[in-house]
Amino acid sequence: MKISEIIKVLEEVAPPDLQESYDNAGLIVGHPSTEVERALISLDATEEIVDEAIRENCGLIIAHHPIVFRGLKKLNGNNYVERTVIKAIQNNIAIYAIHTNLDNVLHQGVNSRIADKLGLNNRRILRPRNGEICKLVTFVPVEYLEIVKSALFEAGAGSIGAYDHCSFSSTGHGTFRAGEGTNPFVGDKGVDHTEEEARLEMILPVRAKSRVVRALLNAHPYEEVAYDLYALINESRDTGSGLIGELSEEMDRMDFLHHVKTNMQTELVKYTSGKEKIKKVAVCGGAGSFLISDALRAGADAFITGDIKYHEFFDGEQSLVVCDIGHFESEQFTINLLGDILSQKIPNFAVIFTKAVTNPVKYFH
Repeated sequence: MKISEIIKVLEEVAPPDLQESYDNAGLIVGHPSTEVERALISLDATEEIVDEAIRENCGLIIAHHPIVFRGLKKLNGNNYVERTVIKAIQNNIAIYAIHTNLDNVLHQGVNSRIADKLGLNNRRILRPRNGEICKLVTFVPVEYLEIVKSALFEAGAGSIGAYDHCSFSSTGHGTFRAGEGTNPFVGDKGVDHTEEEARLEMILPVRAKSRVVRALLNAHPYEEVAYDLYALINESRDTGSGLIGELSEEMDRMDFLHHVKTNMQTELVKYTSGKEKIKKVAVCGGAGSFLISDALRAGADAFITGDIKYHEFFDGEQSLVVCDIGHFESEQFTINLLGDILSQKIPNFAVIFTKAVTNPVKYFH
């Protein structure tokens, strides 16, 4: 398959515009039109991973963390980033990263896989993003209402949470007069015309705006289509940082910590004291200490993430059980997540999970 076709499948789940401003997700090495037979999935792209891709005849590495993060000014092989990029180029291996855009989606994202491992129900985004949705309003001849609605739904409009095909319509009367050089669908040139029309309203993701407007123009019978796009300040239900959910049954704190250690396959859990009973749990893969206050406001009993600094543990205010399970440990199941996404959409494409453990942190017991 072409690399671009594989990327399209991944970015349908985690669009690139959802990555944070500091991030460098996307195709880092290689050309999108290159054809590959196999892909190697890993958490990190390192020299060891490139060597594994060479052995396994994989023309593409799909990693969660971008190997080039802060930018490169030279390629002399003086550090592991430069050496990895050089080796990948020399062996015609492409490197693609799907990072904070995969962190920022509720469905099939990094945090949803953590929630799967912990058995969390009633999930929602912990810190929703603003400015991700807008409203389309257009005016359609009544007899074409269903045709236009279907086209907009197909283009990605009309979804609210777990509901799709959401719209509102009301009827009224539109007026217009066709000028010279026009070919009016209804009415005559130079004559005022009144037409029974439906006002059609739908919510859509900002990132789908161009696609939805194209669909509208193609499906609408009029030469000149009247439509409005309104920016909304509503919080997105499907995109944002972290996730919060509930355990099926309340657990004692120590039983919960054992549950976390076992199911997240971590060697240890650093934690703070807090509530004795745990039911509502917030999670964030990777470095998520910036969400501790959000977890408190959301009424979480525990918060699980990695890379928490000493003073940040105090931010739990002795009521939130703050758990640091390690950066790698919190994101390690992202490898299987990416494999599942690809196997569902392109089952005949060969996907290989890395056998290398790229975690640079070791524990001395």
